[in-house]
Amino acid sequence: MIVLTGADLVLPDRILAAATLTIDDGRISEIRADSPIAASSPFAFHDHIIVPGFIDVHVHGVAGTDALDEGDAVQRIAEALPQFGVTSFCPTTVACAPDDLRRVLNQVRHARESPEPSCARVLPAHLESNFISPEYSGAQPPGCLRAAVRHDKVPASAGVGDFSTDDILEVIEAHAPDIAVVTLAPELEGALDLIASLAGLGIRVSLRHSAATCEQGLAAIAAGARRATHLLNRMPPLHHREPGLAGAVLQSDEVAVELICDGVHVHPAVVRMVVAAKKASRVMAISDGTAAAALPPGTPARLGGRAIVAADNCARLPDGTLAGSTITMDEAFRGLTGTMGVSLVDAATMCATTPARELGLVGHGVLVEGAAADLVVLDRRGSVIQTYVSGRLAYARRSHDGNSAAATSV
Repeated sequence: MIVLTGADLVLPDRILAAATLTIDDGRISEIRADSPIAASSPFAFHDHIIVPGFIDVHVHGVAGTDALDEGDAVQRIAEALPQFGVTSFCPTTVACAPDDLRRVLNQVRHARESPEPSCARVLPAHLESNFISPEYSGAQPPGCLRAAVRHDKVPASAGVGDFSTDDILEVIEAHAPDIAVVTLAPELEGALDLIASLAGLGIRVSLRHSAATCEQGLAAIAAGARRATHLLNRMPPLHHREPGLAGAVLQSDEVAVELICDGVHVHPAVVRMVVAAKKASRVMAISDGTAAAALPPGTPARLGGRAIVAADNCARLPDGTLAGSTITMDEAFRGLTGTMGVSLVDAATMCATTPARELGLVGHGVLVEGAAADLVVLDRRGSVIQTYVSGRLAYARRSHDGNSAAATSV
């Protein structure tokens, strides 16, 4: 049994000040509105905040590792993320060849079947897939893009091996239990049928990297799409006469949206507008982190085999094109509660509760009795002090004297 006392607890609907949270057998066994241990005790967390563990549904990599790297890339990412408050994550790919996709999905399956201690929980993958608009592909490798309709003909423009739509879909169908989300452009030929097919496999379809009109977006939602990948990025801007895909998504209560919270991809004022329109319960804060995340500006890295470089809060291709972010989820949380003006409760909802709900993770993403003990202890500046995954200490920051923060064990 582990007792965390003295911290403010960010509950689903309020903040419980100077309270006590008890962990037993991997779950939150008790929450009390008192703090029996004196503030001077080395086991007290007075002047700290405890939030549910962050769930990053869109992260390509961190600290030099990309999800599509060979070897044990997914496991290395899982080992690195708890220091940033992440307790669960969806390994995220860019468009790639079938063999590369199969390799990363095999890694995901192994990590899910044999989880390692002191690591973030590996969730089914998010495929920023081959089925996106070339016009809005951004940093996605153009040679890997394919039509959304089944056929056996390999495009003459194929630049990364000779593979067809069928080849990619065969991998997706064979590994469906290890795929949470597939992002696609709804205006592509065959996209509506593909949306229905993927939904039938239990895969959530997300809309993005798209030139779709508002009407095409609404048709995709009617076909079963329920997510929007990094809203407002890689789609036409919202216009009062041509609302486009963004307009379709913002008006639909059925669709939950991702927002990149690095202050670069989406202006803080627009973040506030989206939260006001959709409410925190329908918004998922994401890092869109790449292998350049947590690396100093100017450091080279790779995204799905393409060279990128770390910049201030973002990654870029050599030509300057935005190529994901370099922030981590603790930085996203600090940005939300800082310049973006979101409350602690709403920020915790966006970083943990909504992602858990949208992935069907019952008993995760909240601080309530009986829930999984996935949680993060933050100092008042929002820096991570401790991270717990299923009640086990996965990360503890070392203090200036070399000691780690502690909690009482009973």
